[in-house]
Amino acid sequence: MSRQTEHENRSGPRYLASLEVKAEWDEPSGTHVVAEGTTENVGPEGTLVHLPRQLPQVGSRVRLEVLGESGEKLQVIAEVLRIERHPGHPLAALQLLGETDEWRGLVWEPAAPRVTPPPPAEGEGEGEEGADANEDVTH
Repeated sequence: MSRQTEHENRSGPRYLASLEVKAEWDEPSGTHVVAEGTTENVGPEGTLVHLPRQLPQVGSRVRLEVLGESGEKLQVIAEVLRIERHPGHPLAALQLLGETDEWRGLVWEPAAPRVTPPPPAEGEGEGEEGADANEDVTH
């Protein structure tokens, strides 16, 4: 299953989703950084992103462009809440500073798990009950 739900004390559930992102921010030195990555999960007001080359500083503002599941692009401004400097998988937790309605409609809601029951296999369930009933009678 590619999507699951993570629950914590947040404004809503986060859904595991891998969406392409482009993040831009300015370093304290004045250097403008453009980094590409993917989301790890998305929530109604934020996301956890994997940026393999460079991470912004906690408290900084990031312009984030997300490519939604249907191909549409959304640009938002977010604040960096925390970073995880894992050498193989660096992450930045971002909280949106606006555009939450657009984010919810174009990114968060489409990422929600869709659970539909599988169709019954042909012949499944029909002969099994009868076979079980016959076995019980003969034993």
